[in-house]
Amino acid sequence: MKKVKHGILGLGWFGEKHCEALAAIPNAEIYAVCTRNSERLAEVAKKFGVKKTFTDYHAMLADPELESVSITTMWDQHAAPAIAALQAGKHVFLEKPMASTVADCDAIVDAANAAKSFFMVGHICRFNPRYAAAKQEIEAGKIGKIISMYARRNLPAWVGASVLDKIGPIIGDGVHDTDLMFWFSGSRAVSAYAQTVQFRQHANPDLGHVMYRLESGASCILESVWCLPDTTPFQIDERLEVIGTEGSISIHDTHPNLMIVDSKGARCPDTTYWPTIHGQLRGALRDELAYFVNCVATGKKPTVITPEESREAVLACLAAEESARTGQVIRI
Repeated sequence: MKKVKHGILGLGWFGEKHCEALAAIPNAEIYAVCTRNSERLAEVAKKFGVKKTFTDYHAMLADPELESVSITTMWDQHAAPAIAALQAGKHVFLEKPMASTVADCDAIVDAANAAKSFFMVGHICRFNPRYAAAKQEIEAGKIGKIISMYARRNLPAWVGASVLDKIGPIIGDGVHDTDLMFWFSGSRAVSAYAQTVQFRQHANPDLGHVMYRLESGASCILESVWCLPDTTPFQIDERLEVIGTEGSISIHDTHPNLMIVDSKGARCPDTTYWPTIHGQLRGALRDELAYFVNCVATGKKPTVITPEESREAVLACLAAEESARTGQVIRI
């Protein structure tokens, strides 16, 4: 079996998760890793047996044997390496959100459309089997025309505190549900209204509530609260309700699908996105990276999500953040 030589650019917590997922994909080879922190670089390279290491992504992209890359840097550092990788002829898997500004999104979309190589943004929820099954039912016309959607994606305070100085709840997690709403409805937002609450001393608010009006006429509500009690036994309270003219769909991807109670209390480990099963990473992250790697291996362009769809989700979330700042409805 031919293995795709893949590199990971950015070795924070999620960059390492990419390594774990790629290590469980038979036709993927972790060929190179890159980060500016030399100690972290050595640590990850040793853990996954990677011989090619770089502190400069330009040097990594110049390697002719490298075929594809994951870009897992912070969202405001996506544009330059993504565009450079595409211009270097590498296939690019870019983590969500696509970028931190609409201008950067536009530049990435233009580069992706001009490149001969493949490009895909990691909207992992499209690889969650529950959301994928819901999409099939909607496409089959089982619930009629969508008129209402409500999404909830709430996190314990300790999780929020770990990222609130880097990204806020509307774009940080709301981008998932914004994309799902657009994907399910085949529509996009024409207006956004949002409110936030901030009580901790971080750069971003602790919670955000968003209301979208879609081009189709549907009304959508999105809840992203990053300050549930620290004793919450799960890392995410994730739900989506879709109501159509002829039916409805309810998705509930949190406890108690697996609950463990021991001397320390109750906990609900992840069983969907990156669980470790029989010593290897499984779940939606591995599935979406396997999909991308197989596209590279077979020369088949990824179609699960387009660059333009990724851009629309960022555009809407940034409009919602602007609404929260100004108190005004933002027309998109």
